[in-house]
Order: sequence, then structure tokens, then C-alpha cells
Amino acid sequence: MSTKFLAGLIILFFLSFNPGCHQDSSSLPQKGKAALEESFRLEVPASNAYTGAYIDFGETEDNVTLEALEDFEKMVGKHQAIVAFSNYWGKQVFPERQLEIIAAYGAVPLVYWSPWDHPYQEDTPPDRFNLHRILAGEWDRYIDYWAIQAKKYGKPILVSWGLEMNGNWFPWSGVFYGGGRVLPNTDPPRYEGPEVYKKAYRYIVDRVKTKGAHNIQWVFHANNSSNPDEPWNRIANYYPGSDYVDWLGLSAFGQQYPNPSGWISFDETLSPYYQEICALDPSKPFILAEWGVGEFPFSGNKARWIAEALRRMPVEFPRLKAAIFWHERWQNGDSSYSNLRVNSSEESLIAYREGVANSFWLGYPRLVPITKNR
Repeated sequence: MSTKFLAGLIILFFLSFNPGCHQDSSSLPQKGKAALEESFRLEVPASNAYTGAYIDFGETEDNVTLEALEDFEKMVGKHQAIVAFSNYWGKQVFPERQLEIIAAYGAVPLVYWSPWDHPYQEDTPPDRFNLHRILAGEWDRYIDYWAIQAKKYGKPILVSWGLEMNGNWFPWSGVFYGGGRVLPNTDPPRYEGPEVYKKAYRYIVDRVKTKGAHNIQWVFHANNSSNPDEPWNRIANYYPGSDYVDWLGLSAFGQQYPNPSGWISFDETLSPYYQEICALDPSKPFILAEWGVGEFPFSGNKARWIAEALRRMPVEFPRLKAAIFWHERWQNGDSSYSNLRVNSSEESLIAYREGVANSFWLGYPRLVPITKNR
């Protein structure tokens, strides 16, 4: 990275990252740039929510470019307060380039930090990053390196580690670690799969915090529906405890794959699962960490689905404080396509643009000082 380019990124970051969105920089603590970078975290808005997106960043979901962010903003008519992307353990890198681009754009990153190895295929069993090996300390050097780099980066980061653990498609899912086997002498019963996951989650968070990366806010990020749909696999069984979580998160999608009878209403997508995850803690903010729906006109009307979602979210989900739209198109194994992009049709784009134009949706992050007890 050239010196001129790096300087440009830093300048753009400070221009766009004033706490309170448009607060005059003269009201900030005047202790230099380092104080600004290392003393703030994302504020939970009292009566609004942040709008954000994952923007089709390629096969490994990490090819973040400033052009993509600016093009998406121009298309939807709103700046993005949060930009999401993936960071797979198989790459063994800290995503500094992606974070700096997102900061230069003026957003806070949401990093899906996934203990997943090449070739990053779903529906595969645990790999070299399996949870038992993590708990045995085999990946401590990588975790420590990541934590140290995060602290050095200094600016706010949201991190979703081991997402959608209550599904059966990722190698860290509870189904691979004993599933519903009841642990001895537990009443009420505790189940082996969720307990192993909880231990690994706590292990990661503890280790990262020990290195001083307090600029990270941790997102407990489940799937809306559990698969298998069994009592042991409920979201609550995976919850590591409120000391380890800053935001409660869900992935909640309408229809994603071609199937004439597969349409899922917005109400079915979110309402019961919002209640379920909010029951884990009475005050944690809720982030819709992934949401969207495919364009399948023979099944349902995507534009109407989006319009309904953006109309109901501000009214019916009071703890919703951020929503990350999944803007992606991919080819399925049968050569069909799933198009979740906001512009999959003109009508869908109009619905999204009109919905996020509501002043409820904040296009810029608000920052607050990090408290010393974190």
C-alpha cells in the first residue's frame, strides 16, 4: 500500500467517522488521531437503526472494494452505516485491507469470522479448525495475532464468530459435536453439541479481550430456524452468556432457492425468531445480521416482501438496531440461479430504495467512548 493511498484512507476515515454522524470535530477529545481511533465504539441508537449490507464480495466473501461500496450507495440512495464481509480462518490473515477500505468509506465493519478451511464448502464435517482443537490451544497463535492486529487497528469492529451454529451446514455446528447427547448430571439437561460451541465461543472472546482488543463488539449470530428442529438445538442452548455478547443477531431469509412452493412470508421469516433471541437477554440490542429474499416471481413478489419488511421493522421490532441486507447472486448446483440482489428487478430496487429512505434508517455510524469496565 502506497504512503499516499494510506494517507488518503486515514483522512477519509476521520472526515466520515464523527460520533453522532454529523457532530463537529471540535467537540471531540483533542488528544490526536490515536485517541479518536482507539476510544470509540458503535453506539446503540435509541430510536433508530443502522442500515448496512454485504455486497457480493466474491467467492470467499472478502473482496471488498471502495468502488463496490460507492456503487451500492448510489444504487440504493443511502450511505451504509455497516458493511459486512467474511474472514475465513483458512486464510490465516487479519483483514486489515478490508477494514481500512470500509473505514475510508465511513462505515463500521461487521466481520463474519469463521473457523473454516479451504475449500470453504457447506455441508462438510469439521476440518483442522474443529472446536476441540481450538479448545486444546492449537490455534492460540492465530487467535492472538488476530486480536493484537484488531487492537492495533483501533477503530470499531463488530465480530460475528461461528455464525449460524444451530444449522447443520457449517463445520462448527453443534450437530457435529455430540448434538443432543445429554451431559451427565445436568438438570435441566445440557447438551453436548451446544456446550462445546459455548466453550469455544467463550474461549475465543476471553483470549481476544486478554490482548486488549476492546474495540470489538461481539455479535452472537444464530440462524432464525434451527436445523435439525429439535429441543437440544434451540438458540438458547448455544448462548454463551451476556458477559460474552454485545449484540444479539440472526440470519433471516425469505425464499433463497427455486421452488414454486417455497415462498416464505416476512412474518414467518422474522417475527417468532426475534422473540426467541430477544428472550436471551432483556436489554441487548438486536441486529438482523443477514436478511434478504430471492427473486422468484412464480413463488411470490419480492418487491412487496421487501416493502413489507422495511415498513414493519421500525414499528414491530423495538430492539432492532441494525439490519444487514445480503446483496448477492449465485448459481446453484442444478445450474439455476438465486438472485438476492436489491436490483434483481426494477420493482425490488424501488421497494428497497423507498424503504431505506425512511429517517428511521441511519446511513452513518454513531460512535461513543469505550467505557473502562469493558
